[in-house]
Amino acid sequence: MRIISGTLKGRVLTPPKSFAAHPTTDYAKEGLFNILENSLDLSAVSVLDLFSGSGNIAFEFASRGCPSVVCVEMDPAYARFISKTAESFGVADRVRVVRNNVFDFLNICTSRFHIVFADPPYDLPGLELLPQKIMQADILGPAADTPATDAIEPTAGAIEATAGANNEGLIVLEHPAAYSFSNTPSFQKTRKYGHVHFSFFAVSKTLPTFALPNK
Repeated sequence: MRIISGTLKGRVLTPPKSFAAHPTTDYAKEGLFNILENSLDLSAVSVLDLFSGSGNIAFEFASRGCPSVVCVEMDPAYARFISKTAESFGVADRVRVVRNNVFDFLNICTSRFHIVFADPPYDLPGLELLPQKIMQADILGPAADTPATDAIEPTAGAIEATAGANNEGLIVLEHPAAYSFSNTPSFQKTRKYGHVHFSFFAVSKTLPTFALPNK
């Protein structure tokens, strides 16, 4: 796994061979970020990376200028790897790790994010409901200037709130071909890159026609 663009371009992620996550391919990652960068100023958005795994997507966001990326990962080995890699890459001030179950985190989080990216295990029970759970968590919108958390194992009080924000933002879900989200509220498009599928949900009054290329 490597960073394909930005200030960290060419840096390699080397998780232990024992890690069992399915990393997003470079081909799929390039397609995803082409869409995002053609539509959004990534230097002005905050990102929540759910089921972060090795941090592959999180570090790509950081490399492309995102000022705040919060990774939620339950596995302690993965969480430690992300933290150590963030320090090694010199982005520990912008890439933070929360070691927690994603659904528990959604129940306690009071921070807000412009983009929520989720790459759940493909066999996750209830995967088809994940976009709605994220929307119901009321975490989309302008983020605070300060990081969401410095804690590896946060409590509800450790997650900082942002007052007055609206529930508006973008959800990107990576999923296998077996799932269709065309009937899910706020669904925009699905894009396929090899075996990887990304579905986009624009939860926003100001982004009703989120621009996605036809290819």
